[in-house]
Order: sequence, then C-alpha cells, then structure tokens
Amino acid sequence: MASEFSAAAPSSVEEGAAAPASGVAVASGPPQAPGREAADRRRERRSRWYRRDVKWSPYAFIAPFFLFFAAFGLFPLLYTGWASLHRVELTAPNDMEWIGLRNYTRLLDDEFFWNALQNTFTIGILSTVPQLLMALGIAHLLNYRLRGSMFFRVAALTPYATSVAAATLVFVMLFGRDYGMINWFLSLAGFEHIDWQNGSFTSQLAVSSIVVWRWTGYNALIYLAAMQSIPSDLYESAALDGASRWQQFLHVTLPSLRPTILFTVVVSTIGAIQLFGEPLLFNGGGGATGGSEHQFQTLGLYLYEQGWTNLHLGRASAIAWAMFLLLIVIGLVSLAVTRWLRRGEGKA
Repeated sequence: MASEFSAAAPSSVEEGAAAPASGVAVASGPPQAPGREAADRRRERRSRWYRRDVKWSPYAFIAPFFLFFAAFGLFPLLYTGWASLHRVELTAPNDMEWIGLRNYTRLLDDEFFWNALQNTFTIGILSTVPQLLMALGIAHLLNYRLRGSMFFRVAALTPYATSVAAATLVFVMLFGRDYGMINWFLSLAGFEHIDWQNGSFTSQLAVSSIVVWRWTGYNALIYLAAMQSIPSDLYESAALDGASRWQQFLHVTLPSLRPTILFTVVVSTIGAIQLFGEPLLFNGGGGATGGSEHQFQTLGLYLYEQGWTNLHLGRASAIAWAMFLLLIVIGLVSLAVTRWLRRGEGKA
C-alpha cells in the first residue's frame, strides 16, 4: 500500500504540472487582499500631496510679505505717484484736477524745497561721517578681548533701542540756550552761550548730534560682526611681517570691510534723506517749519508741512517722489561703486 501511494504521488504532481498546458489557468499564489489596494491608493495620494507641498509651500510662506507689501507699500507708492500729477487737497482727496508735471516743475522754482534739500545734505554729512568713523573705532576696540565685552556691546546698542522722542527731548534740554548743559560747559571754558536752535549751522549740528548718538552703536556692531569674520591668519601673517596694530588695521581690516562700509554709508545716507523725527521734535512746538527761518527743515519736514499743514496733497506727493528718485540715484551710485571695487580687487 505504501509503495503504491509513493509511486502514485509523482504522477499526480506531474499531472498537476502539466495541467496549465491544457489551457486551464492556475493561480501562482494567494489572491491579493482588498486592503492592500486601498493602502496603495492612500500611498499614491500622500505622494501626490507631498509633491504639491514641496512645490507650493515656499510660495505660501512668502505670500504674507508680498500681500502686506502690496497693501502698505506698493499701493501707497503708486497712489502717491498718481496724486502727484493732480491738484488735490487733503480735505477733498477724491477731487483731483489733472495738471501733469506742474507739481514737479514748481519744485524747481521753490526756494523752500532747495533749502530743505541743502539742509538735508548738510545734516547728512554732519551725522554720517562722524557716526561711521566713531563706529569703526568702537568696533575695532571691541574686536579685541576685553573684560565685560558683552556689557559694552549691549551698551553700544542701547541708544538705538531708545525712543526717538525721548532721546530728542533730552538733547533739547542739553542744547538749551539759558540752562542747557552744553552751554554750561562752554561757559566754564570762557565761551558765551550759543543759541543752538535759532542758529543755522548750530541747529543743524545739534540735530546731527542726535542722529550720531542714536546710530553709532548700531553701526559699530555691524562693523564688529564683519571684523570677526576676517580670518585670523591675515593678522598673524601681518604680525610676522612686523606690522603694528595700526598698520594691521589700515592694510588688513579696512580692505576687508569695504563692502560693509559701503553698505553702512548707503543705509546712513538713506536715513539722512528720510530724517524726520529728530528735527520735528527739536523744533519744540514750532511744527514742521524747522526753525523760525527754516534753518534745519529737512525734506521729510517739508513734505509733512505741505501735506498735513498746508493740506496740499498733490504737492506733497511730488516731494515724496522727488525723494524716491533721489534714493534711486543713490542706489545706482552705490551699485557703480561696488562694481568698481570688485573690478579693482580682480585686477589686484
């Protein structure tokens, strides 16, 4: 019996193996479960969502900036440009009368506009040059190992964090004609009291000192960050060649800081053109006139006076666009200087 069963077993296997040849399909494995097909569909769906997320998420992340810029930056800019081509008053902003470029041509013959432009240029020079020189010196001192260096860095940034109104009011008291501390120190040295607010150059110097006090520490930290990125090997090589610290500063530090210095010059110049809070508050209750004889009235103050005091919205818009075009010129000049510096470094 056992021999007969064992002999018959191979024949059944052979018959089963030969069965597909007769045209009958035989399953090679167990049937696929329905849950596996659903899992494959879910996996494909997740893959599709992942590809969409990778493609569109960056645009979603930056969309809020562009939405806010369009609402509070681009639209006011375009509307101001449109209003500058009309005669329009702030009391009736919807009543516009087309006058073309007349608001711009009037600026060419406006002595107050040129006075404001000259004052802006003078205050910009008086504030930018000392500010950046002092910031460079402070950054150079902080770049070396000092005890309590973190304290000095925080102290340098404190004026920047101070309110413009608070800082200006303090400087108004310091530059007071009768009881100011500046005149008190000058009287100790034998000088007479100076009427800082009513003088032309003295008032511009006082306003510039506020700007210098507020922004020197901020620029010093920018220079300090740039100095710390300079490779120490350059200083070691210069020291081996016998260069003193002053020579290292001139021949190693300054050439490495050229892009940073250019950046701070451009930013400080833009800030000087837009100067508004310091001269407005320095005038006390005199409004946006910039002194009794407009001796420290900047472009920002003149724009405010035309738009919100005289209610000439079209004329104020033309002043705003003149300032905008001036900033574009400054940007183009900085771009040309940058390319010239890079070309010089390439030749070197």
